[in-house]
Order: sequence, then structure tokens, then C-alpha cells
Amino acid sequence: MTKGQRPKILIFGKNGQIGFELCRSLSYLGDLNALGSVECDIADPHRIIDTLDHIKPDIIVNAAAYTAVDKAESECELAFKINADAPWIMAEWASKYKALMVHFSTDYVFDGTKETPYTEEDKPASLNVYGESKLTGDINIQNSGCDHFIFRTGWIYGTRGKNFYLTIQKLLREKEEIRVVNDQYGAPTWCRTIAGITALVLMQYISNRELENKDVLGVYNLTNSGKTTWYGFAKAIREKKRLENKSLKLADIIPISSKEYPAPARRPENSLLSCEKLQKVFGIKTPGWKEPFSSL
Repeated sequence: MTKGQRPKILIFGKNGQIGFELCRSLSYLGDLNALGSVECDIADPHRIIDTLDHIKPDIIVNAAAYTAVDKAESECELAFKINADAPWIMAEWASKYKALMVHFSTDYVFDGTKETPYTEEDKPASLNVYGESKLTGDINIQNSGCDHFIFRTGWIYGTRGKNFYLTIQKLLREKEEIRVVNDQYGAPTWCRTIAGITALVLMQYISNRELENKDVLGVYNLTNSGKTTWYGFAKAIREKKRLENKSLKLADIIPISSKEYPAPARRPENSLLSCEKLQKVFGIKTPGWKEPFSSL
């Protein structure tokens, strides 16, 4: 990609929460190709390579992932095939053909034992198969030698797909009482925030050739700011629904501990990520978690 040239951008995972928003936010930056699992099943290495060879992108954006955290405990092979092997194949291609790779990772690469927000320099240690598969994907990209941005995010929600926000909305209407974990901390992050900030980073990278160096590339945390629990997020969702319709009958929300809600995969207690590096390098400050939420 030379100066002034409009880059060719390929998005994997166009139907996911982040991928859907990226199709809109990145369309202004280059010539966009967006693929879902029907067009390219990234569990199949040959289809990945054939797709890349055919499109020949300047920027590969991997928004596809295996995200069923509990199911991954029994589908370890598939989780690693999608979250670790597929990014490695993309990164190897990017390294060979001098393309930029953009990849989305997770707070679940950490065990949650730290008392303060995790930084990009903290050593990962996952508690579950999902987190381990995503961490392996990160490492594979870094070891490939390709130019890359890895954005670690977490507690993602939106108005489509499957996520906590939509699940709680549904349960509020259907149940009399909802029990929600109150000892896991994080920052709920709107998928559109992630896509928008990704676009801002790439805009700077594309427009300012001086940014194209190894000092700017690498791993960045990308979440909304602030702190709450799943219980706190559920309460905010209930309050929002109540403001929209005061006559609506909604379930009560009861706080519980993680021990009272056993699941196949262990979750980190602390999922907070510091986004100071993003602000320092690119001048981008992420909004508080309630800001985009209140406008949905």
C-alpha cells in the first residue's frame, strides 16, 4: 500500500457484533470486502488462504471468533481452530505479502487476580479454554512477524446477536426474579464503540505515514471506561427500560456470588482493562460505559 492509495480491506466475521459495526465504520477508509462464515468458514485453513489469495487485501480485519465460553470447555479443538489457528494463518499471509492485520482479543486472557486494571504489559494467565485459545491466537499473530494491531476488549454488548444486554432485556419481561453475579468487575463496552475507535486508529495509520512503524503497532486495550459488576449492568438495563415505559412490569434483580452461579468455565473476577496506552499513542479516550448505553 503506497501513500495516497485507497487500501483494500477484508473483514472476516461480518455478521458478528463487532464485525457488523466494522462494515459501517471502515467503509469510509478503503475498498471493503466483508465475509461471514457462509462465504468463508475460518475453521477451514484452505478457505482462508484461498480467500486471501483471491482478494489480496492490504488490511486484514479478523472480527470472527469462537465466543461460546462455556461450550469451549467441551469443544476445545474447535475453539483453538477458530481462535488460534485461523489468526495464525491470516498473520502468516499478512507477513508474506506485507499486509496489516487487525485482530480482536479478550479480557479473558487474564485470570482476574490483579486488583487494578490490566495493562498491555501484564502477563496473561487464562482461567478457561476460551481465554487460552484467544491468547494463543494473540501469540501466533505476534510471532508471525506481520504488522498488526491486537485490540483486547471485553463485556461486549449491542442490539443484535447474543449478549448480556439483550438477554437481560428478555428476562426482565419474562421472569419475576433474575439472579445476577455481583462479584465480577468490568466495563460494559458497546460494539459500536469498538468499531468506531478501530476506524480512528486505522485512519491515523493510513493517513499519517510516519505512524507506520513498529513503535505504534502491537497490543492495545479497548473498552469503555468506568467500573461495574454484571449485577450493576443488569440494574442499569432495568432502569433504562423503566424510564422508557414506567407501566412495564419488570423482574426484580437479585445480586449473587459467582459460587451461587456455577458454570463450566471459570471467569476472572477483575476484567478491567486500562486504555491509557490508546490515549497516549493515538489521543483517543474511551467513553464511560454508561454514555453509549444510555443512547441505545
